Amino acid sequence: MDITWLGHSCFRLHDADMTVVMDPYPASVGLRVDNRPAEIITISNPHPNHANSEGIDGGPKVFSNPGEYEFNGVTARGVMTPLAEGQSRDKRNVAFTVEIGGINICHLGDISVPLTTRIVDDLKPVDVVLVPVGGHCTMDMDQIYQTLQDLDAKITIPMHFKTDGINVEVDPIDNFVRRMGLDDVQPQPRLVVTSTNLGTDMRVVVMTSQGRPR
Repeated sequence: MDITWLGHSCFRLHDADMTVVMDPYPASVGLRVDNRPAEIITISNPHPNHANSEGIDGGPKVFSNPGEYEFNGVTARGVMTPLAEGQSRDKRNVAFTVEIGGINICHLGDISVPLTTRIVDDLKPVDVVLVPVGGHCTMDMDQIYQTLQDLDAKITIPMHFKTDGINVEVDPIDNFVRRMGLDDVQPQPRLVVTSTNLGTDMRVVVMTSQGRPR
């Protein structure tokens, strides 16, 4: 199963003849939209920067609400994350776990409040977790670290941080790199994940954004 980071919070997952796009963004974030066809789209929250399903070709199925889904052998589960104080339900965030190619990928969306034990149990098992690290509207570094420990994924991929072209108010990846104790960060343009190369201990994989500045 191949993972490509298209920039901001958007990922493309591909295995065999199935493609899943998670949290597609509009051109207004500052990046060119990759509109190649997909079979499935997951949307974590209704903010336009995470919900540009119209920009993806192929007439994909769109999963945006809590619940369990299945399409052409790909299963997905959406779990609503806790609301921040004063946050209205219509701006809720849904974490999606997608199983594709025998690998469970969890996209945490714009998570701003730590997960409860029940939600962690609902999302597990998690092989790969996609976590926002740019702050402002998401959890702080200590909360992120604890969430990663709770989910116990083998691979952590940071997202939702400042890259070339992005005009969204998010921080660079530096704070996350320091908090995780990373010494030698070598971003990868593409990650191939199989059940045999997951490993036994958690590792952080920083990816190169494939979203090109407009």
